[in-house]
Formats: sequence, C-alpha cells, structure tokens
Amino acid sequence: MTTFALVGAGPGLGLAAARRFGRAGHSVALLARDTDRLDELATALRSDGVQARGYTADVLDPASLTSALRTAAEDLGTVEILQYSPVPRADFMKPVLDTTATDLDAPLAFSVKAPLTCVHAVLPGMRELGRGTLLFVNGGSAVRPKPSVAGTSIAFAGESAYAAMLHTALAPENIHAAQLIVPGAISPDSEHSSPEALAERLYALHTDRDGFRHYAEPMPD
Repeated sequence: MTTFALVGAGPGLGLAAARRFGRAGHSVALLARDTDRLDELATALRSDGVQARGYTADVLDPASLTSALRTAAEDLGTVEILQYSPVPRADFMKPVLDTTATDLDAPLAFSVKAPLTCVHAVLPGMRELGRGTLLFVNGGSAVRPKPSVAGTSIAFAGESAYAAMLHTALAPENIHAAQLIVPGAISPDSEHSSPEALAERLYALHTDRDGFRHYAEPMPD
C-alpha cells in the first residue's frame, strides 16, 4: 500500500481529499500543527475504513516537515501522492503598498520553501516506486495577482513557478506535478468548488495526468 500525504490537513477540502484517496486504497498521512485536530480527522477517516494517521508538523519549520513525511512513509508506506494545500495566514494578505520586505519572509517560506522541502522529502520514495504525483492547490491570486493580498500573490506566484518546473523536469520519471486553482471560496453548496467536488478533481489529476494547471471553475473577470 502506498500513501497519500496531505500537508495542511483540515476538516474541509483536506478531509474530503483524504477520504477520496483513501477510498482508492491508499493509506493517508495527515500533516498539520494542531494535534487534536489531527486526531479527530484520523478518527473520522478510520471510521470510514481508511488507514490514517496524523503527524504534527509546521510548514514554517522545514525540519518538522521532513521528519513527519519520512516517519509517515515508514509507518504507512511510501508516499506516492503529495498534496500541498495549507491555508495561508491572514497576516500574509496585506495591501501591496503596506507590504515590506520583511512581510514577505513568512509567505515565501510558506508557499515556496515549504513545498520544496516536502518534495525533497518524498521524491526519493517516488523514484524508487517509479511513479508519483505532486498536487499543489492555490487560490486565484496565484495566476492573477491582487494588490489587496500582496503577500500571497507574490508567494503563490513563486509556488506556481516551482510546481511548473517540477512538471517538466519530473515527467520523464513518471512523476506528475499538477496545480489546481480554486478562484473563489470553497463552499459545500458550490457545484465545482465544494470539498467533495474538488477532491474528485484532485483524484482525477492524479489518475489522468493531463497537463499542469487546472481550474476548479472559470476565473471571474
């Protein structure tokens, strides 16, 4: 059994994606800072028949990310699918004219350095398997910068560039990198951007391996 590793586990999209990949036969490693939340999510998944465990990690702490992903692979099986989808902090979203160089330290660590750390932690196992999938989930500011949320706009652009380069560089090794852009809010009532609809879309990106950037729904004008 191989593992679906979710960085940024939460009760919405994260739980829905974990259920979808778990239903397909993968064990599930849940990574987040909140140990109590991880325990609740893992318990919910196990009640659905999914083998799941939580691993405490902070995306701003590279050592904790690397340790959690390596331990998960030892406990549950090689990580075949990595999903990077933590929710950015509110203080990343200052207006552009109020954003200083220091204000970019945490957003860039969150959206560029942390994904890079995660990829380096799981890539050896994927290469040994001879296959793998790297899934990056971003908001619309990743492709259409918004002056009101400068930190995430700049950092998401960096994450997008890194993921796109991975898509090209790793394709010959049967490792697929894909990005899903969710332009608006994730809502249970949305046809295309509900947690369950997005989870299905992410699973399809893993199985279909078709192209790099995908949109949950069209970008608003």
